[in-house]
Amino acid sequence: MRADRSFPWHSRLLGLLLALGIHAAWADDLKDILQRGELRHLGVPYANFVTGSGDGLDVELMQQFAHHLGVRYVPVETTWEDAIGDLTGKEIRYAPTLRQVGTRPVRGDVIANGMTILEPRRKFVDFSDPTFPSAVWLLARPDSKATPIRPSGSLEQDIQATKAMLKLGTTFVMDNSCLDPTLYDLEGKGFRLKRFTNSTNLNDLVPAMLKRESDMTLLDVPDVLTALERWPGQIKVIGPVSGEQRMAAAFRKDSPALREAFNHFLAHIKQNGTYMQLVDKYFRSAPRYLPIFFRDIPRRD
Repeated sequence: MRADRSFPWHSRLLGLLLALGIHAAWADDLKDILQRGELRHLGVPYANFVTGSGDGLDVELMQQFAHHLGVRYVPVETTWEDAIGDLTGKEIRYAPTLRQVGTRPVRGDVIANGMTILEPRRKFVDFSDPTFPSAVWLLARPDSKATPIRPSGSLEQDIQATKAMLKLGTTFVMDNSCLDPTLYDLEGKGFRLKRFTNSTNLNDLVPAMLKRESDMTLLDVPDVLTALERWPGQIKVIGPVSGEQRMAAAFRKDSPALREAFNHFLAHIKQNGTYMQLVDKYFRSAPRYLPIFFRDIPRRD
């Protein structure tokens, strides 16, 4: 899919900087990328955001963004554990919470792989405008004693009903991620929570559950939608554990001009219908499950 060449990014960015009175030194982050002639996209293979085969929703977003900037797109594979450090140059330790313990080489300019906006991450990165909606749901194998809840019309009641199902088996969780049990008040409630330590790749949770390493797992909605297509009939959705969340691209805190340029690019492709073409390509059922986010985004005729 070719990007819309009509987007006058240089003029818009210049106008933005002048309007906000941003000092020229603040634009060095974008100037460096233009001078280097490449945008380094840090991506963790995850769901249909970064498939690991050279495509994905966030891959195409960043490819088109690089095209608009007039620079080369450079993919840089990373891991959930290393991504923030590879972006910021800070060695991050994840236990018991995110904290800096040293420095490391910077390997990329932006993280985009379905990263959920979480408060602990804001200490180290600045997020773009939302690129995709999410939420955390509970999944189980078909033979699990847990059964799908009956929607009540109240999200809070549905969440409480879903949490009650956690008593019926072991449940995979993952610390310092969107599946961290502390985010959803699950600790100390008598639930049999099982820290997933096989890897830091969220794609590995469902296969491990299907191997009977756990009865259930927390999972965010984009990965749920991918899993339902990949393993039809082998998993069942029990219900929500959270309200709606947001995913976004992550930038260094000293890259405000690059982040603003991406926000303007994102707004443009949402308005001209390009964004919804990508959603239909990689997450065609997402608007049905998370309609509020997509309600006012136009489609291309």
